[in-house]
Parts: sequence; structure tokens; C-alpha cells
Amino acid sequence: MTGVGDLVLIHYEEKPVSFARIENISPDVKKDWYHVELLLLQIPLQTVTWILRDAYINGVEYTMGGNRMRLEKVAPPKPAEGSEAEEGHLFEKKSGQAGGEDAEKDATGPKKPGKVISIFQQKKE
Repeated sequence: MTGVGDLVLIHYEEKPVSFARIENISPDVKKDWYHVELLLLQIPLQTVTWILRDAYINGVEYTMGGNRMRLEKVAPPKPAEGSEAEEGHLFEKKSGQAGGEDAEKDATGPKKPGKVISIFQQKKE
């Protein structure tokens, strides 16, 4: 069942075109129809409201303006086995550790420090 807060992939004529997050679902005046507010995750961000049946919200193909459309609920990716995210301490700071290389060590041994790269700096050669 797809609901508020879920991420969906919008298919247009059987091709994926955009991701969106369902912001709100409210009943329409017509029985079994709903106003579905979607935040389109593209640039620029845009909010649209589509009037859909429950089945369409849950992935059944429909037409809009004569074009085939479909919403597909997207599940978040599962963390890799043994990853820090899976273990629940991805952002926890271990007590007794300072910043720098010491913060990058754990029970499995030292890890290489990460490198922060700006998306705004371009490499000049």
C-alpha cells in the first residue's frame, strides 16, 4: 500500500521519468477517487496534485491526457551486510575518540580517512 511520505517512480508511456514523494492524499468529491499531492524530485522542485483512484496510487496503469501512466512505489535501499548503517551506528561518535584518524578506527582496525570533495570546485588542468 502506497501512502503519504512514500517515494514513487513515475512511469510515462512505460518509461521511468521522475521520482516523487507523496505529500498528501485526500478524498475527492467523487467516490473512490483521491487528490494525490506529489513533490516532483527534479530541478526545479514542483508540487502537483493528481486526482487518482486507490488502485492507481498502488501501481495499476492508467491514462492521463491519453498517455499511459503508472506510479511505482520505491523501497529504500537496504544497507550492505556488515555496514555501519546496518549496525545502527553510522553517525554515532564513539566515546574517547577524537577527530582525525582516531575517529576512523574501530574494532576491525584502522580505516583510511575519507576525503571531502566539493561539487562546486572543478579540476583545472
